[in-house]
Parts: sequence; structure tokens; C-alpha cells
Amino acid sequence: MPKVQANGITINYEQQGSGEPLLLIPYLAADNACYAFQVADYANRFTCISVDPRGAGESDKPQATYSTELFADDIAAFMQTIGVDRAHVSGLSLGAATGLWLAAKYPKRVKSLSLHSCWPKSDAYLKTVVEGWQSTARGLDSVTEMIIQGILPWCFTPDFYSGNAELMDNVAAFVRSRPKQPLDAFMRQSNAVITHDASAQLGRITAPTQITFGRQDQVTSLRFSDALTGGIKGSELVVFETCAHAPIYQSTAEFNEKTLDFLNRHTG
Repeated sequence: MPKVQANGITINYEQQGSGEPLLLIPYLAADNACYAFQVADYANRFTCISVDPRGAGESDKPQATYSTELFADDIAAFMQTIGVDRAHVSGLSLGAATGLWLAAKYPKRVKSLSLHSCWPKSDAYLKTVVEGWQSTARGLDSVTEMIIQGILPWCFTPDFYSGNAELMDNVAAFVRSRPKQPLDAFMRQSNAVITHDASAQLGRITAPTQITFGRQDQVTSLRFSDALTGGIKGSELVVFETCAHAPIYQSTAEFNEKTLDFLNRHTG
């Protein structure tokens, strides 16, 4: 996989497919492979550029304070380095929070914006959940095992999680197969989630925007939908009725169909 220097760090990325560029920004503690089930479909229509964010995967993990705004600065510099002036931008959770800042600060870089399981500003509930993940990671001394024990149950509905033991085992095996995130890097990334506040930036977003939620998500629930749809002019909302925080895995075919429909309407 190629690596480039951007915004003072080395950024690792993967590129697949052909067509207009589609930039995929991972969620907390994840690397570029987290969108494998989407790239399989998206790459038929788009050049998919999946990055490892600062602090994750094979990108640099400098000792510094991270923020969602800084992640957006990284992406903007990365785009300039690889010669992509403008791209469709998609992210889930932390990736979506990064996308908010990117579209607000660098509007000419964003052709369309896809925000999945997003939120404009961390509230007390979200902060407490993430602080719990931090405590679990410290207690286990393993970000990988924290993801499996602490984060994955939030990503699926209880019935789906309990009724698909083989799939959950495969997901856990996939998580264990990826580059291990150091504990200190996870703490910096997760602190960026806790301090995230892009609420004042929403009115600056001009790109066509799709906002999606899982109906049964508790972490970034529909409690955030009014602020996002009201703040981003012309945005459209999609709700995945049977899903929690990660429709990309629980209802992959439906997720890919509805997100590709949006992306295809804004190509050309």
C-alpha cells in the first residue's frame, strides 16, 4: 500500500477501482480495511481511496493532542499531496465527524458528503461511553481486545449479535488480523471523539450531504439527527430501521444500495 507525507506525518492508504474519487475515512481505532464490504461495490463506479487516519493502521501516531479538526486538516493535505483536488467524502462515526470539519473548512475539496452514524457535538452520554472504552482498553492493556469486548456490542443490535455467533467470531478474527493500535494512540484518538464539537461549522457546509443512522443505535442515535439536518442546508436523511451503530456490517446490501444511490446522483 502506498504512503505519502502530508501535514507533517506519513499517511498510509489503499486505492481501488476507477471513476470519480471517493475518499473513505475510518471510524475510531480502525484502518482502511474497515470499508472492505463497501469498496467491493463502490469500486465499480468510483476510485475508492481508503486512508489510515493519524494514530491508526500504518499511518504515523505522533505524541500530540488529536482533534477531529486536525484529522480533517490531515485529509485536506493528503488530497493535495496525491493530486486529488475534489472528491466525494464518506465516513462513519469518527470518520463522519472528520468529514464535517473537512467539508466546512475545505468546501472546494468536497464534491459530496456522506455522514454515517455522525454527531455534531459530543454530549455527556457519548463522552461516558467512550470513557468506558478507554477504561476497558487500559484494563485489558489491549486496544484490539477492547474493540471486541467493548465496542462491537454497540455496533450491532442485541438480537443480531446473539443470533449470528459465527459472524461475530469472524468479525473478531478480522479485528485481530489488522495492525494493532497502541494504547496511547487510541487514547489520543478517543479523546478527539470526547472533545468533538463541529456544531458551529454545520452552516458552512455547502456540499450535497447524505446523513444516515441506525434506528437502534444508542451511541450516535437519532437524538443528533435534527441538529445535523437542520444545520446542513439541503441534507437528506436515511434511517436503517433494523440496525445499530454499524449498518455497514449488519445490513451491508441495503447500506451499499442507498449510499450508492446518493453518490451516483452527484457524479458528473
